[in-house]
Amino acid sequence: MKLPASLRPTALACAGLLSLAAFSPSCILPVSAAAPTASSVSWQEAAGDADIEKAFAQARSEKKPVLLYWGAKWCPPCNQLKATLFNRQDFIEQTRSIVAVHLDGDVPGAQKLGTRFKVRGYPTLILFSNDGQELTRLPGEADAAQVMKVLQLGLAGGRPIKSVLADARAGKKLSANEWKLLGFYSWETDEQQLVPAAQRPALLAQLAAGAQGADAETGTRLWLKALAANEDGKGLKVDAALAERVNKVLASAAEARAQTDALSYGAPEIVRTLAPKAGPERQALLDKYEAALKRLEADASLSRADRLAALSARVELARIDLPKDERHPKLNPALLQEVRDTAARLDKEITDGYERQAVITEAAGLLGLTGQWEQSDALLKSSLTKSHSPYYLMSMLGGNAKKQGRKDEALRWYEEAFNKSEGPATRLQWGATYLAALVELAPQDAARIEKVAGQLFAEAEKDKGAFYERSARSLKKVGTDLQAWNKGGQHEATLGKLRGQLDGVCAKVDTADQQRATCEGLLKPARKG
Repeated sequence: MKLPASLRPTALACAGLLSLAAFSPSCILPVSAAAPTASSVSWQEAAGDADIEKAFAQARSEKKPVLLYWGAKWCPPCNQLKATLFNRQDFIEQTRSIVAVHLDGDVPGAQKLGTRFKVRGYPTLILFSNDGQELTRLPGEADAAQVMKVLQLGLAGGRPIKSVLADARAGKKLSANEWKLLGFYSWETDEQQLVPAAQRPALLAQLAAGAQGADAETGTRLWLKALAANEDGKGLKVDAALAERVNKVLASAAEARAQTDALSYGAPEIVRTLAPKAGPERQALLDKYEAALKRLEADASLSRADRLAALSARVELARIDLPKDERHPKLNPALLQEVRDTAARLDKEITDGYERQAVITEAAGLLGLTGQWEQSDALLKSSLTKSHSPYYLMSMLGGNAKKQGRKDEALRWYEEAFNKSEGPATRLQWGATYLAALVELAPQDAARIEKVAGQLFAEAEKDKGAFYERSARSLKKVGTDLQAWNKGGQHEATLGKLRGQLDGVCAKVDTADQQRATCEGLLKPARKG
């Protein structure tokens, strides 16, 4: 993840100035940390192509850009946006000059629209021109004030990010604001629109080098993003100058604050790339990183989620040379106590439902990451009645029990999470998770596995979007797990019955967009050599 993760001029003053070709920066509100108000964003709910076409028709008529927000009720980063960005008065005011469209991943046509717009991960924020060109994807993981700045840069510039990137790669001169758009582009939700994932570290490094003369801060951000994207610790050429640049950021409170999200969410990859092997060089970097993260954790200007992310990064770095599957890592007792104290404090402080869904789930995960399973379970259980999506917490409880070897308890939680989950895409995702747990933890329970798989196929039959995007991936996971369960042919009778059921489902599926082919391939018998 991750995770993980997941945006006005006054209407009268700027009413005639909102075509993207002539958008005036003077019409953009200054960014400020505004207090929440009773007002809210006037999202237009979209459930299909007709709703999207209506939104873009309005955008063309009113010469307004379109902001598309793709999310889900349960998603912690989505809830973080609701708690820190969508309730800001400056964001609310800005969106009065935008056609703001909300695409809930669980509405009937959402997953098909997900295919159209190339969105997968929740949340994704896309800014479009009124003629449908994608201007940029906003970084939902960044500080809310930074996201506001990126939104306003996108509005003021008006050039699609693809055009800006093409000029940057060709060595053409860009403005500082255009470099910022590249630096704050949501590379994590790009979905290979601009670059294949495997090529991203090299591209970001190329951009970082190009940005350096125009905007040093953006150049630094791009370097950090390149290092964070270099997941295997190889492939990027690291020299003394780059290492020194990162050290400088870590030593500067102001520079580290400006790069909070990059430093926190990319910490292990950054360290592994700069110092590939355990030893004095890595330890020196870890010490500097620890000091920088402690400052961020204590920075009251950051949201609770961002401060918790800094603590999470400290834990990840403390575990960097420990076995990955260590259930009870040997960590500094003081760090363990800090994690416990932080989780307890956040549990008492946070009353907003959106913030709880975002932060308390992260705190519970962090307790587990440090091997404090009892405390993690207690926090999740005490939060079930306070969550608007308790099935997310139930699934986490299932994961906790599974990691501790409590198979029956894990399956009970996974089953309850599936039963309580809401929305077609969410139910397929939670059901796929439950089935995977059954195949792994109770492979002998053929009746139960058949029942759950059959229920998922029955629900897919009622959902016209079941073979698009996230839902399709959930069903493909079900098919893969069932095929693996039947690897030796010992459950061929069960799969035969499920194939019969699936044949009936597939016969009703539209042949467009490879939907039927996806359906028919789920349990297709392997070819015999």
